[in-house]
Amino acid sequence: MNSIEANSNTAENSTDISPDDLDLQLSDGERISRIAESAYYKAEAREFSPGYELDDWLTAEAEEL
Repeated sequence: MNSIEANSNTAENSTDISPDDLDLQLSDGERISRIAESAYYKAEAREFSPGYELDDWLTAEAEEL
């Protein structure tokens, strides 16, 4: 392997961060806030019809995992 290839591989590995890695840094409060916001938008999309609040929350929660 020549020096250009070695440097290229090192650069790729040092900056390779997935979105999942960023989620690990969220506090519980931040995670709950994101779930609540997502659930709100789901409720808004169905024009706040009553009886689906838990479904909205659980769907939003599953999407955050």
